[in-house]
Amino acid sequence: MAASPEFIEFAQELFAPLGGVSTRRMFGGAGIYCRGLMFGLIHDDTIYLKADAETAKAFEARGCGPFIYDGKGKPVQMSYWQMPAELIDDPDGAVTWAKTALGVARTARAAAPPPTRRQPVRRRY
Repeated sequence: MAASPEFIEFAQELFAPLGGVSTRRMFGGAGIYCRGLMFGLIHDDTIYLKADAETAKAFEARGCGPFIYDGKGKPVQMSYWQMPAELIDDPDGAVTWAKTALGVARTARAAAPPPTRRQPVRRRY
């Protein structure tokens, strides 16, 4: 099932206190962004937040699992974990977890190598 427009709007409002929050449809779900940086995703009307090896422990402790999709016949686990269900009714708690996810996303972006830009081949005649 794809993410419903109503749930996408709800998620955007839930994380609005972060400022600059937007969503973008992707692969039947949606990405959740803060000022252009993706920190969460929505799939089947479930919110997943960006995690690293350290913050994933908090998700595991709450009984939450990672986002897994079927990639060319085998499961692929991403670095997004299901947000604890009780945070849907706790906007302050949801924003706190989202701030942590946003920090993880910023760290991951800073650690990534800069994109390479192809230089056009100039032909001499």
